[in-house]
Amino acid sequence: MKRIASNLLAATALSLAITAPAAAETLSVVGSWSNLPLHQQFEAPFWTETLPAADGGIEVQLTTHNQMGIQGGDVFRMLGDGVFDVGMTVGDYAVGDAPELEGLDVPLIATTPEEAKAMVEAARPMVDDIFAQRFNAKVLAIAPYPPQVVFCKGDVASLADLKGKKIRGSGRMTTKFLEALGAEGVNVAFSEVPGALERSVIDCAVTGSGSGYSAGWWEVTDTLMTLPLGGWDPVVTAINMDKWNSLSEETKSLIATEVATKFEAPAWASAAASMSTDTACLTGNGDCPAGKPASMKLVEASAADIATARKILTETVLPEWAERAGPEWVKRWNDSVGKTTGVTVATN
Repeated sequence: MKRIASNLLAATALSLAITAPAAAETLSVVGSWSNLPLHQQFEAPFWTETLPAADGGIEVQLTTHNQMGIQGGDVFRMLGDGVFDVGMTVGDYAVGDAPELEGLDVPLIATTPEEAKAMVEAARPMVDDIFAQRFNAKVLAIAPYPPQVVFCKGDVASLADLKGKKIRGSGRMTTKFLEALGAEGVNVAFSEVPGALERSVIDCAVTGSGSGYSAGWWEVTDTLMTLPLGGWDPVVTAINMDKWNSLSEETKSLIATEVATKFEAPAWASAAASMSTDTACLTGNGDCPAGKPASMKLVEASAADIATARKILTETVLPEWAERAGPEWVKRWNDSVGKTTGVTVATN
């Protein structure tokens, strides 16, 4: 009888172990700027609603780097140290730790969403390796902000009019371009730009058209130049490699699929649709679904502006980046992004 009772208890325990639901996997996630459309429309809904609703038992604790009070440039460094599980921010914010990452977002070589997406896809294997080596992290997604355009105080009619002005760039390569143009590149955090413009610390600033509208830059500037001097400012989403390796294969597959189809793809589709609406919101020329339209003067790049910009990029900006990145990464860039865009970095 004792043996029978013991066997029954063992069988019951085994049955409970088999049928009991697995403990939920919890991810601590740090998003990009909380006040911008990418986070509000895509990051937050995906991490707080879409992924937890998927059949994987995943729970998410979400905040953003600005809500935490940390600098964008610290996000991936802290991610690699395991301070949180998933982090996302503009790739250009991390180039101080990884200068080769500048090759993800080269200004002026992608002027449409389709070209920008092709450039990012070509760079993706290189970016995967950069994050694994530099930040102990696995890349989950790369999503764009809108094209990085120029907001200026006063009247600006052409690229030549930027010479001598103090301009906040959206990344190191953009700042190098502005300096080669004859402007003074000034390092100002995104959140501090409106105040810097009001106090005339800077004359112009570069950011995404939608970001500039959402942040109210149109209230302190007059002219919008739509030449994408700052590229597309791709936001990289990555997960700590140790955390990733600890997940089951089923959970890894679920996260990868959900991120690609329900976060990354919609964000790219929105970037394509937002170009015209963002400009309408900033200039008042057309419908503005985001809210009250502004009345900035629109300046579109001339053929001469585009030719000048491309010359500076290929003769000055890219060769300087090649020195910072090193020959191995430059070769990888030429063989991937360069072939896709038709722009090659000269090497010695």
